[in-house]
Amino acid sequence: MEYRFYGWEAASCAPSDAAFAKIRDPRALYDLLCGIWCADTCAPRMRQDWTPENRTLGQCSITAFLAQDIFGGKVYGIPREGGNFHCYNVVGDCVFDLTSEQFGDEKLCYEGNPEQSREVHFAKEEKRLRYEYLKAELLKALR
Repeated sequence: MEYRFYGWEAASCAPSDAAFAKIRDPRALYDLLCGIWCADTCAPRMRQDWTPENRTLGQCSITAFLAQDIFGGKVYGIPREGGNFHCYNVVGDCVFDLTSEQFGDEKLCYEGNPEQSREVHFAKEEKRLRYEYLKAELLKALR
């Protein structure tokens, strides 16, 4: 498979949770999520623009926190307009953004960004529910 997400070349961290041992690295997680991301997992404010061709649109925070569940590390956010953040993962020296493709050719800065808290993000019930759905579908795919 051809990968286009940020950091794919060095995305070699292994799962820190044995429940996800079948997912060898972030590229393998991306492969699985490509069959799971959908309009229902997309942020509601972006849902009208979601397409299978732009499947990572509106998926960043729920995907980054799911990747954190699997690989550990921290979630950081790139400030965006409207006070929003685009979330990505840092595990040791490994920096990856499974949903960066949604920005096309736009270059994002992955340095000096604030750490993100799942408590803040999941205070929005719709986001927590999308995360839970994404995680449940991933677990089904692993069976």
